[in-house]
Amino acid sequence: MISKGCEWLHVDIMDGHFVPNLAIGFPVINSLKKAVPHAFLDCHVMASNPKKWVVPLKEAGGDQFVFHYETVTPDEIDELISLIKDNGMKVGMAIKPKTPMDETIIDVLKKDVLDMFLVMTVEPGFGGQSFMEETMDKVAQAREICPNLNIQVDGGVKKSNMSIPIKAGANVIVSGTGLFGQEDREDIINQMKFEIDEVTKKTE
Repeated sequence: MISKGCEWLHVDIMDGHFVPNLAIGFPVINSLKKAVPHAFLDCHVMASNPKKWVVPLKEAGGDQFVFHYETVTPDEIDELISLIKDNGMKVGMAIKPKTPMDETIIDVLKKDVLDMFLVMTVEPGFGGQSFMEETMDKVAQAREICPNLNIQVDGGVKKSNMSIPIKAGANVIVSGTGLFGQEDREDIINQMKFEIDEVTKKTE
């Protein structure tokens, strides 16, 4: 994927508790880092007690630690963000499709302490689900609050619908089955980049 034009590798880490599935562990992340050392490893931590995984993920080679808002209390957010940054990683916060944009989320966005905000466009845990367009209001709201923040969408994004999140304000697109199941992967990646650039130019 890196050779086809992807700039990041999005890695899902699941603990079988926060989501009903298990996925990539730290040895695999370490192997990825060794195989493609120049790739940016964007690690989506779908796990309860994210604080527990900060140091192991850093030691494995993670570049960005994305925790789920639903796994922490409001009082824990600032401490977790500081811990991630103190370990030399960028930090992102993710929300599930049905999580409302409450005052705590908006406050975190306004503080300008995140490197990325992820809006899940499917229920986390399994690939191959359909894109949930109703989540685009959250993307647009986050973009209005944070004009320069990386805003990511993850789930169900493919060639036929990728313009929807981009127009809503997303500039980081995760596509799993929408890319890996296609023969024209390089063309799809280039089209995503082109559309993001076009939208960015219009808003500058």
